[in-house]
Parts: sequence; structure tokens; C-alpha cells
Amino acid sequence: MPTTIYTADAFTNRPYSGNPAAVCPLTGPADEAWMQAVAREMNLSETAFLWPLADGWSLRWLTPTVEVDLCGHATLASAHVLWHHGYAQRGSTLRFHTRSGLLTADEHDGWITLNFPNEAPHEVAPIPALTQALGVTPRWVGRNRMDVIVLLDDAATVRTLAPDMAILATIETRGVIVTAPGDQNGVDFVSRFFGPRGGVDEDPVTGSTHCCLAPYWGAILNKSEMVGLQCSARSGFVKTTLVGDRVLLSGQAVTVLKGELLDK
Repeated sequence: MPTTIYTADAFTNRPYSGNPAAVCPLTGPADEAWMQAVAREMNLSETAFLWPLADGWSLRWLTPTVEVDLCGHATLASAHVLWHHGYAQRGSTLRFHTRSGLLTADEHDGWITLNFPNEAPHEVAPIPALTQALGVTPRWVGRNRMDVIVLLDDAATVRTLAPDMAILATIETRGVIVTAPGDQNGVDFVSRFFGPRGGVDEDPVTGSTHCCLAPYWGAILNKSEMVGLQCSARSGFVKTTLVGDRVLLSGQAVTVLKGELLDK
């Protein structure tokens, strides 16, 4: 039987902007090699695979080369697909069982809010390869369990950065977040995310990095509610709210493709 698969653009309300993710709802667990082959075929930064459980959904995220522990935009896209294509009742809270524990999604007034873990960074010593790869000297360098985060001088530097991906890929981390204060009304901070080690040179809008960015900037700005702009070529806004050891991420999504995998 063919397997239905979708592409949804996340953290946007306009097609062909934000961050595209493939979403593959299944009836039960799938073969690991098959999921990785599908993710490689879709060739997007993430492909999400879901199947129903007694109290929610199993959710796994795969890049074209590896499985990852946490992904925001593909979770947002998954919630959108489940609600808007008849897999789950509109207005219901979605419960996702993942490698990062239980995550939930709710929808209000066209906005999807994800309940994610707080992944605050801690300061680390300068990383020589990082400065070499970025071509600029960071003002501050930190890490959490997944990524390296780098504070740069200003938003213009973040926007124009052209890292050496080969050197960046030598750093043992899922990816590198670069960030600076926002430079426009209503935007608290800007960022970009580079993940060549995981097969994604630059991710357009990365929900999971805002689990790091929100507590980092919250401490600096003394705010619990902030808006981040990920200023990639596609760009997108992420609303963040700090709630104890959790971070609420809010965004929108739109379906741009529905198709069938014909390999079975």
C-alpha cells in the first residue's frame, strides 16, 4: 500500500518560506533503514515519522543522514498535518513521545504552541576552529547538550556570515547557533543555525535552537516572553515563552505538498 507523505512549511503562514519539513504519518513502527532512506529521498533538513500510541503519538526526526534528539519545526509541521489532514481532532492537545521526552502541541487562533524542554547553555572556553570557520571572533561561546551557541557583535554580522562548512563540521556538536540582539521593532534577538556535521549546512528556521536562545536572551533582557527572527534566506519568526524548566515555542505552518511513497 502507498504511504502518504506531506511537506509543510513551518514558522510561517506563507508557502515557500519558513522551514520545510516532510511529515509521514504511519499506522505503526517502521523499519529503521526504510525511515532513513525516506529522509534521504526527501532531502529536507528533517523528516518526521509518526504513529499512534495509546496516549498520543510516537514521533521521530531524521535528517538525510542521522536521527536527531530534538526538532521544533518538524514537530510544528507534524501537529499541523495531524490536525489539518484528519489524523487528529482539531482543538485537541497532541502528545508526542520522543527522544527528548513528552512534548505537547496546542492550537489557538491559527498559532501552534509547542511545549519543549529548556536547553539553557553554559559558557565554555573559546573554540579555535569555531573562530576560523566563522571568520569572526565571538563575544561569548556556550554549549548545551546539543549545540554550540555563539554571540556576535550585531544582527548585520549574523545576516552576512558565510562560514567555512568543512571546518565547522569538525566541531563535535549537532550544530552551531549564531545570535545577536534584534535590530527591528518587535524582534528581541536574531539567529542562524549551521549543522554541516548532521548533513544540514544551514537550517532555515530551527525551533529547537530557541530552547537555547530563549533562556540565554531571557537572562540578558530580563524577559520571559520574546520573539526571535531566524534570518536565513527563507527566514521565520518564533515566539518564545519561558515557563520554569520548559520553553513554549509558537509559530504557524502551511501544507505545500501531499504525495504517496510507492515503494511498498
